[in-house]
Amino acid sequence: MVRLRTVVEEVSRVPMPVFIYGETGTGKEVLANYIHRISPWRESPFLKINCAAIPRDLIESELFGSEAGAFTGASVAKPGLLELAGSGTLLFDQISECDLGVQAKLLHFLQDGTYRPVGGTDEKRVSTRVICLADVSLEQEVKHGRFREDLFHRIAGITLHMPLLRDRLEDLPAIAKYLLCQFAASFAVEPVCLSRDLNRRLLRYPWPGNIRELENVLRRYVLLRTPEALIEGLKLRAVTLTPIRDFQPGEASSFKTRTRELIKQAEALAILQTLEQHGWNRADSARSLNISVRGLLYKMRSAGIGDGAPGRNGQSGISLDS
Repeated sequence: MVRLRTVVEEVSRVPMPVFIYGETGTGKEVLANYIHRISPWRESPFLKINCAAIPRDLIESELFGSEAGAFTGASVAKPGLLELAGSGTLLFDQISECDLGVQAKLLHFLQDGTYRPVGGTDEKRVSTRVICLADVSLEQEVKHGRFREDLFHRIAGITLHMPLLRDRLEDLPAIAKYLLCQFAASFAVEPVCLSRDLNRRLLRYPWPGNIRELENVLRRYVLLRTPEALIEGLKLRAVTLTPIRDFQPGEASSFKTRTRELIKQAEALAILQTLEQHGWNRADSARSLNISVRGLLYKMRSAGIGDGAPGRNGQSGISLDS
């Protein structure tokens, strides 16, 4: 994170596109906001467009604006987010879900800074800085023809990777302290602290949902204000395995994406149940699942399940009874 911050401080000074990738909940949008706040254009707007949440037939007008009469219901001209952002920053969340037709027009804008509103004939020019976020591999999206290769190279000139929370556990106490203060102020209650035991439990949990999941656990703790609230919150997440994000009503997402995430959740639950049935004996569990021990360990790591039985010889695990 120290290296990442050093790079970000250099990147923020130049109006080049930035691509930030990492798993859901790692803090990609927070980093994008930070880049804007320390840039010379900090006084200009910071706007966001969620490419997965806006219907494909509306995203073009939302981004580029539209002229009066451009389509049914367009009685007046409407500025797009590029025009509203001006010399500020426009954040493209879930850029992998952007329609291929819109990708072509976005590429044109990134090349020369001009665009044409829907139904318009005159080009407009703005100096908006573009930051793109993704939680999937754009290289794979390019390979399967779902993302333009030329656009990928244009937005990925400066690429930043957000690490998993479980890969930066040394930062967790500082993050938790900050969040506790934020939630206490938000709820207008006295701040609460974490005991050594609660800190230890947080450090032993695998955090498949990353910082977003940590926020949920700590928000519960600040509201209920008992150690049991935090402990029970962790146990609940451990049993139900909630790293899979909820799809919002009306959110556009592919059938393949939803199916992939549901299969991932089902596999994790099957592995956890089998481990519990066999007393966390990996050889017996692998035999029961008809896979190799190596295959079981790989799937456990992918699901964020610890490789030792909880509460046994101090080893970490998915449950936190000890």
